[in-house]
Amino acid sequence: MSVTENGRVGSLDGHADLVARLRLRCSEIEEAIFARAQDAVPDPVDKEDAEYVAGLRATVTAVVDYGLTGVERGEEWAWPIPSVAVAQAQRAARSGVGLETVLLRYAAGHRLMSDFVMTEADHFPGQTLRQVLDTQGLLFERLIAAISAEYKREVKRMGRSLEQRRAERVQRLLAGELLDTAELGYELDVWHLGVIATGVGVREALRRLMAGSNRQLLAVWHGEETVWAWLGGQRRLAVADLERLLATKRDADVSLAIGEPGRGIEGWRLTHDQAQAARLVALHRPRRLTRYAEEMLLAAALRDKTLARSLKELYLSPLAGERDGGSVSRETLRAYFAAGRNAATAAHRLKVD
Repeated sequence: MSVTENGRVGSLDGHADLVARLRLRCSEIEEAIFARAQDAVPDPVDKEDAEYVAGLRATVTAVVDYGLTGVERGEEWAWPIPSVAVAQAQRAARSGVGLETVLLRYAAGHRLMSDFVMTEADHFPGQTLRQVLDTQGLLFERLIAAISAEYKREVKRMGRSLEQRRAERVQRLLAGELLDTAELGYELDVWHLGVIATGVGVREALRRLMAGSNRQLLAVWHGEETVWAWLGGQRRLAVADLERLLATKRDADVSLAIGEPGRGIEGWRLTHDQAQAARLVALHRPRRLTRYAEEMLLAAALRDKTLARSLKELYLSPLAGERDGGSVSRETLRAYFAAGRNAATAAHRLKVD
């Protein structure tokens, strides 16, 4: 260490000497930063979650030491950020403390630490002070980037976990198990309409559908572009209202298979089973909306091979005995059903009397 004529410490060992002076005040610095972090952005978690508060205090201590060590070693020092800081970022995500709050608290602590550095400035030349503040700034940027990444990673992990838990609970309820449904955030003692939605932007489409119908929504992913959903409410949802909401072309890439309205837990299960059957029909005959009530016979035939074969043997095979192999009869039947079983309309389309 070198000392100038006016008693100021030279830059050769300036960083280490500055850190030594600051370490003598560590308790004061940590307490001040802890208080500033809480006062800068008040949050109810600070008062209600003892584990979170303890983690915040431990993080302040660890980060102060991390910063001082980094200043002492220089800007090229690349030691990992403290594990307690990582744990606190994850705890903040789990506790519902916003990322903005977390980062604002780090910024408040950084400013206060800079103030403490400045109070020691009179003992060191300006070059040392600038180098220390630059190093402190680089360490802060590195710390903020790491904390942000850990927070977002935890949010993503929790999101997947929550989604998985909800999906598993839904599967067990559909299987007939009696479970606590509070975690679903969806009432079961109401009217339900089961929906299976597929396509790009399916979640947004369901949310718009929920908003337009004034219903609560329960939705779980079942694949990358498929969602099992239920629209619930105190009154029975008319399918005509649903068709009206789908009149817009905004969600043209999304297709819906829907069951029929059902009430209570049994109705919740039944309307989903119906939606599954309608979805099976939609896989063979794609369209934007497939309703179980309009396709129940075809749905049953697709699910039951014996039924499908029996229907074919009873109603279609006899047509093969006609001179044309039944082609005219088949065409006539298709036109008749397409016309809503209206003989006059079917005849008009077939151009026959």
